[in-house]
Amino acid sequence: MIESVRFGQITIDGKTYDHDVIIDMEGNVEKRKKKLSKKIYGTSHVVSVDEVKYFLNENAESLIIGAGQQGILTLSPEAREYLQNLKIRVQIAPTPQAILLFNEAKEKKIGLFHVTC
Repeated sequence: MIESVRFGQITIDGKTYDHDVIIDMEGNVEKRKKKLSKKIYGTSHVVSVDEVKYFLNENAESLIIGAGQQGILTLSPEAREYLQNLKIRVQIAPTPQAILLFNEAKEKKIGLFHVTC
């Protein structure tokens, strides 16, 4: 359960993180490997297909992306196509709204949450 988010922090199951996170289908939380995207695009505000492949479980039914406080983070066209080919539903929203989507979702889900911008 994601309890709260504010600029630069997200609290999940009572633990506060001060970096972007991935939540896998089992609820495990790990730091986002944004260098996989930054090396291609020069920014971590575009999620590359390499980054998606790193964290994706192909049994997932949806990927919920918290795009930051102002919704700046995006998926690369290649990442979007890759997820479409796997028939994984993608929802992108500013992080405060995305945490509500994530908490309410009943399907097999993975979350990526950007905690700044």
